[in-house]
Amino acid sequence: MAGNPYGSSGANQYKQMAVKTANRGQLLIMLYEAAIQNVKKASAAIDRNDTPTKGVAIGKAHDIVNELANTLDFEVGGTIARDLERLYHFMTEQLLKANLENSKEKLQTVSKLLETLLSGWKEAIAQTNKGSAK
Repeated sequence: MAGNPYGSSGANQYKQMAVKTANRGQLLIMLYEAAIQNVKKASAAIDRNDTPTKGVAIGKAHDIVNELANTLDFEVGGTIARDLERLYHFMTEQLLKANLENSKEKLQTVSKLLETLLSGWKEAIAQTNKGSAK
């Protein structure tokens, strides 16, 4: 049998180890990337008229955005945390509507927001790491 010598369980074990050894910043990046990937998967499923795949992918993206919202620290984050909470709430609404309406436009809105936030977090984490290295 050709292909991955470790099989799919090897890939799953690698992912599990990556998550277990990641710091908070890396986990945040991984969550955003997974949410974006699932939104794109849902959009492609709409193109193929693949309702089950669309629903699963939107559900995963929705769960990730909810988890991001649930981990906000309002004492430390203050206004920024509240603004993020509103943005996450907006995204979850858009994901639900996208699922009900088969709306690629709503998925694109969510994808753009997630990509913008991902870019901002990457920059913030890089700046924090630079400061820590000094």
